[in-house]
Amino acid sequence: MRREPFFFGIRHLSPAGAWHLRHFLEERRPRLVLVEGPCDLEDEMAHMCDPRTRAPFAVLAYTHETPVRTLLYPFSEYSPEYQAVRWCAQNGAACRFMDLPSDVFLSLPSVHRTEEGEEGRMGVYRALEERLGGDGHETFWERTLEQAETAEGYHQGANLFGQSLREATQGKDEDREEIRLREAWMRRQIREAVSSGIRPEDMVVVTGAYHVEGLRSWEDAPSKEEARDLDGLPRTEASHTLMPYSDYRLSSRSGYGAGNKAPAYYGLIWEALCAGEPMRAAYGYLAGIAGYQRQHGFPVSSAEVIEGVRLARELAVLRGGRIPALRDLRDAAVTCLGGGSMAAVSLAVADTEIGTGIGSLPEGVSRTSIQEDFYRHMKDLKLEKYRDIAAQDLALDLRENRNVKSEKSAFLDLNRSFFLHRLRVLGVHFAEVKDSRQENATWSEHWVVRWTPEAEIELVESALKGDTIIQAASFAMKEAAEGAGDMGGIARVIEDAFLCGMAGSAVYATDILAGKSVDAVSAAELAETAQRLSMVIRFGTIRRVDEKPLEPILIRIFYRACLLLPGACSCDESAAGGMITAMDQLNKAALAHEFLDTQEWTTALTRVAERDDLNTRLSGFAAAILLERGLLDTKQLQREVSRRLSAGTPADLGAGWFEGLAMKNRYALIARLSLWESLDSYLDSLDDEEFKRALVFLRRAFSDFSAREKDEIAENLGELWGLNAAAVSAAVNAPLPPAAEELSESLEEFDFDL
Repeated sequence: MRREPFFFGIRHLSPAGAWHLRHFLEERRPRLVLVEGPCDLEDEMAHMCDPRTRAPFAVLAYTHETPVRTLLYPFSEYSPEYQAVRWCAQNGAACRFMDLPSDVFLSLPSVHRTEEGEEGRMGVYRALEERLGGDGHETFWERTLEQAETAEGYHQGANLFGQSLREATQGKDEDREEIRLREAWMRRQIREAVSSGIRPEDMVVVTGAYHVEGLRSWEDAPSKEEARDLDGLPRTEASHTLMPYSDYRLSSRSGYGAGNKAPAYYGLIWEALCAGEPMRAAYGYLAGIAGYQRQHGFPVSSAEVIEGVRLARELAVLRGGRIPALRDLRDAAVTCLGGGSMAAVSLAVADTEIGTGIGSLPEGVSRTSIQEDFYRHMKDLKLEKYRDIAAQDLALDLRENRNVKSEKSAFLDLNRSFFLHRLRVLGVHFAEVKDSRQENATWSEHWVVRWTPEAEIELVESALKGDTIIQAASFAMKEAAEGAGDMGGIARVIEDAFLCGMAGSAVYATDILAGKSVDAVSAAELAETAQRLSMVIRFGTIRRVDEKPLEPILIRIFYRACLLLPGACSCDESAAGGMITAMDQLNKAALAHEFLDTQEWTTALTRVAERDDLNTRLSGFAAAILLERGLLDTKQLQREVSRRLSAGTPADLGAGWFEGLAMKNRYALIARLSLWESLDSYLDSLDDEEFKRALVFLRRAFSDFSAREKDEIAENLGELWGLNAAAVSAAVNAPLPPAAEELSESLEEFDFDL
C-alpha cells in the first residue's frame, strides 16, 4: 500500500476548515505539518502564536529597492493555516511553510491576465452560478462545507471542489506558469521532509483545495526542465514583518481574491463551532443587526429578532439546508427587521457581515524600526484610540496649554500636528488635514484620522528613507527640494518643513530657493512662492520655529513680482484666472507683513488699473484691490467707471472690467448708485449681439453673489427704473427659463474669437 501524507484541502478563510482541521490534527497527531505559505516566513510563527497577538494580522514581505514591491499573507482567527500553526505550537509538532519563498514571489514578473484566461476563470463561476440558481457558489460552499458535520466530510468535499475547479480551468488559468512553479516547489518540500526521516504517514499537508491534485504526485522524480526552473528561480533582497489587518481588507469586496464576502459573519460561524452551538451564528447575526439599528435610532423589538430566526430556519429547510446560511439570514433580516426593504437595514447588514474589527500585535513583535517609531509616537502622543478602521475627527489647538504642568502636555497638540504632517509628507495615509472653518485661525487644525492596512504598508515602504519618522520625512523633503522644477515646488517643501517642525529641512530648501530666486520666472510662480513663504512666516510663532531667515527671500521675491506684474497682465482670458489668483496672493502677503515694500505694490496695481492695453478683467480686479485698500477714492472710481463703461466700448472689454471690479468690495460697490447707473447706461448702448457678449461676463460676475446681495442690487435697479424693488428682486433671483438657460450655456461655450 502506498504511503503518502494526508492532504487536507482547505479554503483560505474557512471557519469549518479551521475547526475540522484542528480536530483532525488532534486525532492524527502528526510529527510534521506543512502549510501553504512562503517558506522563508517561518520565523514569524512564534509571533503569530504569541497569546498577545490578536487576529486579523498579516505577514508582509517587501523589497529593499524602489519601487518597493510587497507581498501580503493575511490571517484571521478562523484561517485553517493559522489554526494549524497554533496547534503545532501547542502540541510540540513541527510546522513549516512550504510555498515559494517571498523573495522569489517578489521577483516573479507581474502576471498579465489574458482575456482568454480571465474569461476561462469567470466562465467557470458563471456556469456554477447558473447550475446552482439563486443560491450562487458562495452559498453552495457554506451549505455544503461550512456546515459539514465531520472532518472527513469537509476535506473530501473541499478536495472534490478543488479538483473540479482545476479540471474546469485547466489550460485557461491566467497564472498557470506561477501555479506550476509553486506546486513543483511544494512537491520538493514534501520530498525533502521525507528524506529527512519523517514518514509520509506522519505528515499532514494543509493547502488550498485547488492544489491538492497537483501535489499528489510528490514522489515522482522532477523532470530536468522542472529541476532547472526551480534551481534558477529569480530572487530579490527582501525583508518581512507582521502587521495588523482589518476585517474589511479580508473581504472579497475590498478586492482580496482569497477573501470571502462576509468576514465578520464567518467569525460568528467560528464562534458557533467553538461553542458547539451551530445556531449561535444565526442568533449573533440577527442580534447584531438589531443592535446596530437600535444604536442608530431605529426601533427593533426582541419579538422581531425571534421571528427573524424562525423565518431563517424555515428558509434554510425550503432551500435544502440544515441550518440557516447567510442568504437565509439576510432575507430574514430584510423581512422582519427592515420591513421588506433592504435599504432600511443595508448599513446594519454591512456592519454585521463585514465588520470593523482590527488586529493588534504586542510591542516589539517583528516590526521595522520605522514601525516601532510610529507606534511609540502613537503612544506618547495619546493617539492610540484613533488607530481604528472607522474615520474619526481630531481637532488640534496648537497654542500652548498653560493649564498643565509639564511642557510635554502643554504642547501635546502641536507635537501631534508635527507627527501627522510628517506622515503626510511621507505619503502615509493615516490622517488627512481639512480646511479650517476660520480662515485666519492659524492655531487650529482639523484632521480626519483613519487607520488602514494600506497605511501600514506605506509606512513599511518608508523604511527605505530612514529608520524613524523624522529621518524618513527629512529624506523625502530633501528629495522633493532637489527634484523641484520650479520655485513653487521648493516653497511647498519649506512650508512642509515648518508644518513638520523640522527647521533643518527648511534651511536646506531655503538655500536652494535663494539660488532659484535670481532666475527669470513668471509672476504667477513668484506669487505662489510668496504666498507659501508668507504663510510660513505667519505660522512661525505658533509653531515655535525661527522664520527670520525667510524674510529677505520673501522681500526679494515680492519685489520681483511687483516689477513683473503689469507685463504679466497682458494676457488672454485663459490665463486671466491664474493672474487674479496671483494678484490676490501678493496682496495678502503685502497686508500680512510690514517689512514688504507696500509702495512698490500699489504702484504696480495702479499701472494695471489705469492701462488700456491689458486684460480688462485684471484691470478691474486691480482697481478693486486699490478700492479695498482705500487708495481709490470716489472721484477716481467714477472716472474709471465712465471710461470703462462708455458707449462704444466693446462688450467683452466693458463687461469684463466690471467682472473684475465686482470680485471684491461688493457692499461698497452696491452702495454706489452711480456705478449701477453707469452700468445700466452702458448696457442700453449695446446692440443685440454686443449685449449677448456682455451676458457671458456679467453672468460670471454675478454667479457667486448671495441672495441678499442680489436683493440690494435689485433695490438699486428698481430705483433707477422706477419699479418695485421686490418685483425686481424676484425677477433677478428667479431661475432662468429653459430657453434662456440654454442660450446662456451656449454663450458660455462660445469664445466670440476672444
